[in-house]
Amino acid sequence: MDDKEILRRIDDLISTEHELRARLAAGQLTSDEEHSALKSAEEALDQCWDLLRQRRAQRESGGDPSMAEPRPASEVEGYLQ
Repeated sequence: MDDKEILRRIDDLISTEHELRARLAAGQLTSDEEHSALKSAEEALDQCWDLLRQRRAQRESGGDPSMAEPRPASEVEGYLQ
């Protein structure tokens, strides 16, 4: 996956977040359904950002960006901000 594909995936996940919130507001989803789907989308979004950061760091240090690999959500979600 290259940077453009990662950014496209990020845009899709942000759209999904907006759609979920709109569906909740319209009464098309329960709060529990929205929360579960939103959690999943947010984890995937964090993984995409992490992968993009890895690729950029590889590039900036003279490495090969294709060596960056997605990390598990459990690892990415454990990072301190």
